[in-house]
This record gives sequence, C-alpha cells and structure tokens, in this order.
Amino acid sequence: MSEGPGLGNFVEDPLTGELAEVRRIQPYAAEKEYRCPGCNQEIFAGTGHVVVVPLSTPSERRHWHLACWDRRGRRAGR
Repeated sequence: MSEGPGLGNFVEDPLTGELAEVRRIQPYAAEKEYRCPGCNQEIFAGTGHVVVVPLSTPSERRHWHLACWDRRGRRAGR
C-alpha cells in the first residue's frame, strides 16, 4: 500500500484491478452486516474490517474481513 498526501492507503483493487482506497473500519463503527468478497461469508455488525473504495466508482465499495484482505493475493485463481 502507498500513502497519498493526507489521504488513506491506496492499492490495486484485487477484484477490478483499479486504484482503490482502503479504509479500516473499527468494531464500534461497524453498524451493518456485509458480505466479504474474499470468502463470501458475512461480516457481522460490530466486527472490525476493511472497506475498499474504487476511486473511479466509489459506490461499488466492498467490505472485507481483515484476514481475507491480508490473504487477498493468495486467493484461488490469482
């Protein structure tokens, strides 16, 4: 990940290949449930995780379990 000036962390989105910002969501701020694209399992409310926000299409952000995000480069088929 690289740091932008005064911005979050930026990476290549493993699902789209586009530049995306990665934001860490603390458990106290995780108010909804999401489906992790890394494992296709639920991320329950109150669970810390990361959200990946594509810069070109921010409305297509995806929420990942921390462990799934850490293993994203080792996913099958990659």
